[in-house]
Amino acid sequence: MPEPADRPYGPAPLPQPRGPLSAALTDALRRAPHDLPSDLGLRVDLDADPAGALTDEDLQLTLFLCYELHYRGWQGVDESWEWQPTLLALRARAERPFEEALRRLADVRAVPTGGVAVGLAELVAADDGPPLAATLQRRADLTQFREFVAHRSVYHLREADPHSWALPRLGGPAKAALVEIQTDEYGNGRLDRMHAELFRRTLDRLGMDTGYGAYLDAVPAVTLATNNLMSLFGLHRRLRGALLGHLAAFEMTSSLPNRRYGNGLRRLGLDEVATRFYDEHVEADAVHEQIAAHDLCGGLVRTEPALAPDVLFGAAAALAVDRLFAGHLLDRWAAGHSSLRAPALPAPPTPPPTVPLVGSSAVAAAAPVVAREPIALV
Repeated sequence: MPEPADRPYGPAPLPQPRGPLSAALTDALRRAPHDLPSDLGLRVDLDADPAGALTDEDLQLTLFLCYELHYRGWQGVDESWEWQPTLLALRARAERPFEEALRRLADVRAVPTGGVAVGLAELVAADDGPPLAATLQRRADLTQFREFVAHRSVYHLREADPHSWALPRLGGPAKAALVEIQTDEYGNGRLDRMHAELFRRTLDRLGMDTGYGAYLDAVPAVTLATNNLMSLFGLHRRLRGALLGHLAAFEMTSSLPNRRYGNGLRRLGLDEVATRFYDEHVEADAVHEQIAAHDLCGGLVRTEPALAPDVLFGAAAALAVDRLFAGHLLDRWAAGHSSLRAPALPAPPTPPPTVPLVGSSAVAAAAPVVAREPIALV
């Protein structure tokens, strides 16, 4: 059955390769499923720099190509590739240096006597990542903010999906806690309240392409790594503890940055429709933070105590990779360059009038959003 030319929810077209490994894989995916060469990917080595595998363009795109087969797939690619044995073997070879780099980079600590929730709080309190959120709130121009949104679109247009891989792997209190968090992420069953849809409206208000995977060719390896990290954890049952730790780190570090992102957009003249995505997270994640640390991760460890170190590893890895991501954006902007690989984004339309800033102790009620067709600008 032919695919529609415009699919805002995916699948995305295959991205351009970034090296010999991703080139060989994209070439193979354009054909019917077949066995890949047995030596493909054998020369994937871990760089001496712990972050080397996380910033390797060819490796990260190869992993993303493999992982996306388990999400929306790729335009024109036979869906039978998802479980093709030699492709899975290639993915496993590419995952080894990636996971090793994560374990070397993450600040994994012994589980404190207070338990895993205390360990998570200590990791978050000790995190001293680059001030990306503060920069976007106070100083970033509209071009830089749109770049940030392009980076984040890779995840936010499928927000919550990677963590949902944990649902069939859990039972008891941890599963109930995850369902509670994910239900909010998916808008309690209402399309217009799904976080991915709220983000689509932010893209629209910024005059950006709202299509799924629209900026894959533009984002660098470190952005892909922030997404591949979730997929690595989500697609391996043995890493279910790390996946929940990753989600807990997300929720525990989300509320203040999202307030700053929303205020940054208001400073730049955007309206409530543009900021609704960020404002929603200020309130929701303040609640999710407690659920994730105590009910989700705490519930898991009460049932499976041996997974406590994995939970802390997942949280530490999330924070470490996000530090690399933030550092990349700020370093590029400080040098007067774009943080994206591709040419500059098209100029945005004139933004709506400014609205009041959200205060530090309360969130202004977002205006009702009228559903409308996404607008894709190239």
